[in-house]
Amino acid sequence: MATLLSSKPSDNSIATTEGKDPTLTGSHCQYGPCNQLDFLPYRCESCHNVFCGDHRTESNHKCTKEGEWATRKRLQEIARPSLGAGKLKPDIEKACASPDCKTIIGTSLSIPNHCDKCNRDYCMSHRLNEEHNCAKLVPIGASSGRSFNQRAFISNTFTNIKLSWGKTKTSMTDRVLPKPKPSSPAARLVAVNTLKKTAKGDAKLPAEKRVYLYVEAEAATTKSKLPKGEFFYSKEWAVGRVLDAAAKSLQVENTNNQGEDERSKLRVFYVEGGRLLEFSEKLGSAVASGNTIVLLRGVGPAIPNLIEA
Repeated sequence: MATLLSSKPSDNSIATTEGKDPTLTGSHCQYGPCNQLDFLPYRCESCHNVFCGDHRTESNHKCTKEGEWATRKRLQEIARPSLGAGKLKPDIEKACASPDCKTIIGTSLSIPNHCDKCNRDYCMSHRLNEEHNCAKLVPIGASSGRSFNQRAFISNTFTNIKLSWGKTKTSMTDRVLPKPKPSSPAARLVAVNTLKKTAKGDAKLPAEKRVYLYVEAEAATTKSKLPKGEFFYSKEWAVGRVLDAAAKSLQVENTNNQGEDERSKLRVFYVEGGRLLEFSEKLGSAVASGNTIVLLRGVGPAIPNLIEA
């Protein structure tokens, strides 16, 4: 009688032939108690042995290196650079720095255009210097150091403006300075109605877009043929544009676009607010009808709350 072949595979059948992929040729499950031949075995990524479908998980074949593949994968993910690595963080959405523009920049459809001269961000339409009146803007974060004592000059100028507002008058009495305006609501209403009858401006400008102002040129720092006037301007105008119009109306020499020397530049002082206005501010957001603005020369960049200082 022929000798029956043993159905038990030899020990060598457990190991795979070197260089051969057992998942393609089939292999015996390398979980000791099983040793089942499987033509679609699974390779364990932790211990690198192959197993049948019943013992493919680490817990089922009591893997001696349980969790190693998960740890290895996690370390690889940590080491892998993210999609945004090396890229600048996108700008926060904000409005174009041009006062009259409502375009939102910092989006995927509208990239901000940074102006290195005035240190502001603009939309495509206002990216050029002449489009956003760059020459008239004070750079954001500009150094306060100057070739002349600007702080002392500002202090002296506005100390005397304070004096003209009913405080002890000890010097500079020859200045042409604003007079206090009515403080009660009724008196202000009457004053504004009177101002509307006498103020000059563009007759084509709709009434709802007008701001009526008293405009004066400070005698100590400006040479004006007309010391004061009453005018109306558009609420949408930037202060820099208002300054140009006011200087032209009062016939004050305006050289703001001809150099960087603050001693020759005109600035707009907002009397009721007690501060210099930024050239880029929108007029309608800064002042109200019946207020007074004064043209001053050589007082430097805008600084807040001088009257309250």
